Amino acid sequence: MAEHFDDLETRSASEREAALFEALPHLVAAARDGASGWGDRLADVDAGTITSREALATLPVLRKPELMARQADNPPFGGFAATGETPARLFFSPGPVFEPEGRGANWFGAARALHAAGLRKGDVALNCFSYNMTPGGFIMDSGCRALGVSVIPAGPGNTEGQLTLASAYRPSAYVGTPDFLKIILDKASETGADVSSFKRALVSGGALFPSLRAEYKERGVDVLQCYATADLGVVAYESDAIEGMIFNEGMILEIVRPGTDEVVPDGEVGEVVVTVLRPDYPLIRFGTGDLSAIMEGESPCGRTNTRIKGWMGRADQRTKVKGMFVDPEQVAAIARRHPGLGKLRLEISRDGAQDVMLLKAESAGGEDEAAVAESLKAVTNLKGAVAISEPGSLPNDGKVIDDQRDYNT
Repeated sequence: MAEHFDDLETRSASEREAALFEALPHLVAAARDGASGWGDRLADVDAGTITSREALATLPVLRKPELMARQADNPPFGGFAATGETPARLFFSPGPVFEPEGRGANWFGAARALHAAGLRKGDVALNCFSYNMTPGGFIMDSGCRALGVSVIPAGPGNTEGQLTLASAYRPSAYVGTPDFLKIILDKASETGADVSSFKRALVSGGALFPSLRAEYKERGVDVLQCYATADLGVVAYESDAIEGMIFNEGMILEIVRPGTDEVVPDGEVGEVVVTVLRPDYPLIRFGTGDLSAIMEGESPCGRTNTRIKGWMGRADQRTKVKGMFVDPEQVAAIARRHPGLGKLRLEISRDGAQDVMLLKAESAGGEDEAAVAESLKAVTNLKGAVAISEPGSLPNDGKVIDDQRDYNT
């Protein structure tokens, strides 16, 4: 069984850097000349000079709010997809954000992460990421198929149906959010269903807490995680060394000070900014809104690319709950539905192995907690509790979303 996906994973840092920055000027030129959005954004840029990190850092960061605004003005992709290219699939994510999938095997770069998690040709994977509108299911589906892994396109939910699939197909691997694997295993224990075929898992879309990973290990499933976005695909992934996340090949990583274009020193927490060398949908200095930091040294597994500390929160208070993004704009939408509410604060915590939400709201009276809870569910597609208190009771600290989860336990 090959330890690494290919030789790119073990090349020297200098070789990788040289290859990336030899390709970058050509990407910048092609994007500027072949996509109207990049043409506007890079009109005054001499692509031939973008041959170093210092030169790359002179370009502005493209963040999701700007991308969404440009898409609204110039649907569907804001002029950032190459003209003349025919996408394989067309997706829609909350925001709204529209994303294409280009053609070719492993377009989202998931195969490396799946390979690092132990999946090989001949394995069967139960893919519990959504195949509905968003690219999550297809990101992992394409990576599995590139490896020769058979995919059960299960999607999320319907636990009893998942157990029926597992019983018939005997999947060796689970792919999905961390929490849903526990739901499946717990339901199997409750009903006596045989899920002993599960030996490994690659999870994303939520935090894999150390205690949850340890529980899975005790139950016979080795679980690794990856960091992926709908726009970029798989950005970084764990190996069996479980020491940070290894950055994917074919991408350039920067960590910038949140809200700026300024690169921070290695080790300092900042926003993850990625340039992906992808000609059909190039993203140059794309700000993910996620916080992380670069780790020193190389992984003991032999992969030599830069490591990051994993997901450390949101630069813009946007966060994931049960694998779905929740952001301050959604809290504001709830407030508009209930004019009698004052300040709102959405607290995210854990109850055992599950994410839970509590919307705290100030009101002088007249607002019904049950009605507000219905609005919370309608806006976020997630259930949560509501607690209404007197005006002035919430902290005056600017927080709209307060993520209280401890990512170290």
